[in-house]
Amino acid sequence: MYIDTHTHLSSEDYDDIDSVVNNAINNDVCYLIVSCCSKKSIIEGLSLLEKYNNIFLSIGFHPSEIFDYSLDDLKWLESLIKNNKRIVAIGEIGLDYHYADNKDVIEKQKELFIKQLNIAKRTNKPVVIHTRDATKDTLDILKKYNLKGIIHCFSGSIETAKEYIKQGYLLGVGGVITFKNSKLPTVVSKIPLEKIVLETDSPYLTPEPFRGTKNESKNIPIIAEKISKIKEESISNIANTTTQNVITLFDLNI
Repeated sequence: MYIDTHTHLSSEDYDDIDSVVNNAINNDVCYLIVSCCSKKSIIEGLSLLEKYNNIFLSIGFHPSEIFDYSLDDLKWLESLIKNNKRIVAIGEIGLDYHYADNKDVIEKQKELFIKQLNIAKRTNKPVVIHTRDATKDTLDILKKYNLKGIIHCFSGSIETAKEYIKQGYLLGVGGVITFKNSKLPTVVSKIPLEKIVLETDSPYLTPEPFRGTKNESKNIPIIAEKISKIKEESISNIANTTTQNVITLFDLNI
């Protein structure tokens, strides 16, 4: 059994969500954690919980939302987290400096990030961290909090991986590990399997050999198979260990 720890399952991206969920189950991806990182996607995610018993949510405001949230939105976020056991994490939240063109944008991102880390502290929830071109600031901020969670779509160096692991984070590994020029296989070969979880980030980052098509949770076994080859471990061990990592981190009742 597998768990996709990070998928964006919205009607904006998929014409038939039933089909996506069933395709996942048919490929032994029995549970999906849907990442909802805007007000609109959170509302849609809540409707998914009413329809599918095998879906959990992580909710939060992505750094791209810095101009589209209010303090009331953060209060609403915290209330949802406190009152719904199938909301298992706050995320994806973090820093993204790739398109940050001035210091004001960076400071606003930090402000939103810190506010949501404080919510995680108050609610005792794990966090799902988005970090892009912002490793130092992300690490510096996380060091001030004794939290746990996942570094989503990890693609950094072995030194950075060890630093996140030291702070108590697991590394989210997705389709990038199958890309021909990816350096991730070398890093993953040196990371304990107990520190890795599987994700698709669907509809993005479709693994080889299906790049160019829309990603789905059904592709998790492709990622697991690649890790199996890198680590020279059985596919069943990859599935069992990464799944248990998720269950333990999010305290899933499954």
